[in-house]
Amino acid sequence: MHMIINNQSMVPIYEQIMEQIKKAIASGELSEGSMLPSVRGLAAELRISALTVKKAYDRLEEEGLTVTVHGKGTFVTETNRELVKEQQRMMAEQELQKVVEKALRGGLTKQELRDLVERIREE
Repeated sequence: MHMIINNQSMVPIYEQIMEQIKKAIASGELSEGSMLPSVRGLAAELRISALTVKKAYDRLEEEGLTVTVHGKGTFVTETNRELVKEQQRMMAEQELQKVVEKALRGGLTKQELRDLVERIREE
């Protein structure tokens, strides 16, 4: 699994890590029992603090998506892929709601907005 961190993003790095892991689980790239990179290994690869990676892994475990076995590593748990996809859908909907409101405040009509979305989907 390859991760990309955007240091310019307003999204905290640990959340970027979490979202990429969730996406990999939802898509099936990471399946049940898959081992995540070690905290130190991923931190070194991404050139970030190990504490940041640990925070992401801890949050994923709190959400029930991973389990950490002391001395062995962090593994993907048996998850309901549909639940992960639903979480992703809800987050996308929230972000899209902000964009739609901004576009409408900026003077775009609903039809212009629909056309814009269709054009983006085609690209």
